[in-house]
Formats: sequence, structure tokens, C-alpha cells
Amino acid sequence: MPIEIRMPALSPTMTEGNLAKWLKKEGDEVHSGDVLAEIETDKATMEFEAVDEGRLGRILVPEGAQGVKVNEPIALLLREDEDESALPPPAAPAAAVTTPPGRGAEPAPAPSAPPPSAPPPAAAPAPAEPGGRIFASPLARRMAQQAGLDLAAIKGSGPQGRIVKADIDAALAAAAAPAPIPAPAAEPAAAPPALSRERVAALAGGVPYTLRPLTAMRRTIARRLSEAKQTIPHFYVSIDCELDALLKIREELNAKSPDKISINDLLIRAAALALRQVPAANAAWSEEGILLWERVDIAIAVALEDGLITPIVRAADTKGLAAIARDTKDLIARARAGKLKLEEFQGGTFSISNLGMYGVRDFAAVINPPHGCILAVGAGERRPVVKDGALAVATMMSCTLSCDHRAVDGAVGAQFLAAFKTLIEDPLRMLL
Repeated sequence: MPIEIRMPALSPTMTEGNLAKWLKKEGDEVHSGDVLAEIETDKATMEFEAVDEGRLGRILVPEGAQGVKVNEPIALLLREDEDESALPPPAAPAAAVTTPPGRGAEPAPAPSAPPPSAPPPAAAPAPAEPGGRIFASPLARRMAQQAGLDLAAIKGSGPQGRIVKADIDAALAAAAAPAPIPAPAAEPAAAPPALSRERVAALAGGVPYTLRPLTAMRRTIARRLSEAKQTIPHFYVSIDCELDALLKIREELNAKSPDKISINDLLIRAAALALRQVPAANAAWSEEGILLWERVDIAIAVALEDGLITPIVRAADTKGLAAIARDTKDLIARARAGKLKLEEFQGGTFSISNLGMYGVRDFAAVINPPHGCILAVGAGERRPVVKDGALAVATMMSCTLSCDHRAVDGAVGAQFLAAFKTLIEDPLRMLL
């Protein structure tokens, strides 16, 4: 019986994806580890590797198909001892290519996503390979060994019941979940009215409009930021930093270094060192306790054509300015090309969002879970200041720290900004 190749979940937030390109065609030999296709997720275009070996018998989802649900069959793989006669009769494609509507066109209604609380489809127990070995991916096998999990007790959701990373994550989450406490009966809250385009247009008074269809990235941004503002108690702390010394030392460094250092690189370095000085700000909230991160991984917001992505500078507190400059240039270039790997834009312990290049003086950013803080950076501009009792002019920059009040208190946020300001105004400290 042919093996079903299913749409993979390439990120924790992915519920559907677009099949950007097939890299194998029907009849091609497929080996474990071969790249089968390029999949567009809600954040990037990623390569999908084969798990099993055989020959690609039939492509079920054509190149360019959009909105293909996770775990939906996209192709059939013939085993070594099978030929085309083993394939089932041809059926309608699992997903059709959708064409975004143009001006004035009516878009096809998007299929409604399953509610977050809906249980995943039941998966068959992981089949054993010859010799009694459990059928599991190498990553899942390693994770299970590290966590002390019995693979035989886990049901696989991968092709032919193979145990994959998502199954191990689910087993770990189930083991860590506390026993539910019955809640007293309460009146169900009235759900807010759905913001259909007809309703929004009516509320605006019938103003003519052009509909721009939502991409997977835009839907994800809308969902995650709505959740963040609704569930995280934000508070904000602001500070002004003088930049003249920083600008001078940047000019001197760039005159001597082949790696051109940007203001953003200096901000990342300063934030990383400030988090080392105030480790309580490098934290995240959980129901069991506050997680104090032992590494400083800084996510930087990068604007894309239809959203944003947050590539991560790992261990930023241990890197010099030249290394940070190389990392950020590479990450930003690949982010805009949609070529980041999953681990390069998911995770991190702290965020920086810089809108200074747009002339924005100051703003407050929304926290990106699971981070406990995000630093919003405005433009450097010449302002009147008082120095030694006399009026002077200096280049000033306003910064606002958004904090999750469950994990970071006001005094901690203020201590972080004070440490950050000291490093910005005395940049030689960053070189020690």
C-alpha cells in the first residue's frame, strides 16, 4: 500500500501552509532526507524533507496550492516493491490553487479553522519496524530518550503512524499539565460580533474599499498580538538616552573594521549587557513560576512586505560588535528573502523593535510571548537639553520598555533601562 505524504507542521503555530514548489516529480526516486518540496508557512518558506524511501507515485496537491491543512495528504509514495497499479483511482486534488481576488472581485470564502481547543485527529499507534524497533523520526527518538519517555506508549501522527517531534511535545505537555480544577458554573460571556468585511464597511458608513486578502502571516500576527494584549498585563517605562558619544565611537569603529556596525547592532549589544546586569528582566511567566533565562537571545523585529518576523541573535551577550553586525546582516537578508530556518526566528528571551529609521520619536510595542519584555526604540534627533545648568543641544533617543507585569515588576524595568542608558551614553563600557 502506498505511503501517504502529509502536509507537515513546520512551526508550532502552523495550521495550514502553501505548497510553493515541488522539487520532485512523479516517478522520481525518493530517499530519506531528500528535499521533496518548498512549503510556505505563516513566517517563511521552508524545505520539506522526505522521511521514507521509495518512488513518488502521485502528487495530490499541485504546486502553488494555498491553504493546505496540516496533516492533509499531499502525495503518495510507492514502496520499493510497488508499481503504479498499487495507486488508488485518481481523485480530485486535496487542495486547489487559490487566486487572490483583484479589485472589486469577491474572494472565495476561506475554510474555517478548527477551534484551538479541538482535539487532534486520533493517530494510530506507532508501528514497529522489523526487529521490534519503534517507527519514529531521529529527532523524536532523541527527544524521548532525553525526557525518559517510552516511545511504545506514544501514538504517532506522522506518515504511517511515525512518531514525530509534535507527538513528543504533546506527550511532554500532557505529563506537565496540572490536574484540572473544576470551575464554578458561570454565565457564558457573550462573544463579540464577528468583524466581517460587510460589518466593517457598514460601520465605516459605506465607504468604497478594495479588499486585500489575508495571508497566513497576517492571520498569525493578528491572532498572536490579540492574545498578547488580552492575556498579558502590559506596563510601560520610558527613558531618553544621549547618543552623541555612541555615534562618535561607531564612526571610529567603522573606519577600522570591515564589518560595518549599525546603530541597531550597538543597541542589541547594550540591551544584552543590560540584561546580564539586571537578569530579572530576562524572564518569562509560566503558571508554575517565573523562568529566569540563563542565556540572552535577542529577537529583532524585521518589517516584511505583509507583516514582520523576528530573527534571533543567539547569545548576544557573549558576542562582540563585529559578530553581532555579521549576524544581523545575514538574518535580515534571509528574513526578507523568506529563507530563515525555523529555529532562527522562533524563541528568544527578549525583543527589540526599532522604528527610528521612519522618524518615529517614541512608541510602545506589544510583547511577543513568551518574552517578558520588548524594547521600542525611536529616532535619534537633535533636541534642547540642560547640561550643567545651561541650555545645550544633543542627539537624543527615546526608548520605551513594555513589560509583562506578571514576570517583571516596575522597579526591574526601571533598573534595566538605567543600565541600558549608562551603556548607550558611555559606549566604551560595551567594549570592555
